[in-house]
Amino acid sequence: MERIRVVVQAADHLSMTGLITYLGSRPDLELLDGPLPVKPDVVVMAVDRLGVEVVARLRRAATHVGAPVVLIVDEVGESDVLTAVECRIVAILPRAAVTDQLVLRSVLTAAEGGGAMPASMVAELLRHVQRLQRQVLTPEGGRDRLSARETDVLRLMADGLDTAEIAGRLSYSERTIKNVFYGITTRLNLRNRPHAVAYALRKGMI
Repeated sequence: MERIRVVVQAADHLSMTGLITYLGSRPDLELLDGPLPVKPDVVVMAVDRLGVEVVARLRRAATHVGAPVVLIVDEVGESDVLTAVECRIVAILPRAAVTDQLVLRSVLTAAEGGGAMPASMVAELLRHVQRLQRQVLTPEGGRDRLSARETDVLRLMADGLDTAEIAGRLSYSERTIKNVFYGITTRLNLRNRPHAVAYALRKGMI
């Protein structure tokens, strides 16, 4: 059976040691360390809260690595729900209630494409979706609408694919993908790839 590749990150030494000791003992998991030769299947991160530095690190990982994140955190608010989605966090585990088995189940679920969010954050996400639906029914303008091809390109960027991989997946040339992305950033006044992906996620475009 192919093992699930996992990267562990933690803000404190105790959490890092505990996670590595437990997850590293599992025969169905493979812990990756240092410069990654291959993309991990799941990232496990333990932090105090979703502060500015943590979010910046998660956004970089979402763009360049694209693996789902299991987050162990002391505190998280309903207002963090969009940040969590943007950063590919698929499971949030309160540190006070976390157990070895809960971490393991979350890793296995994340590797299979699932997730586990606190009920309060799920409720906030549903409210956000409802707000987006109302905006679609009463649009203020069409400047920020994406074509089907633009949507596909941004979705694959959000999954961490580079230009060549996106071109191969969509059966276009790399030049075409670059032109599509240039059109998006120029029309919407976006700075770069992370900014474009974050904008599309916040607007509910992808």
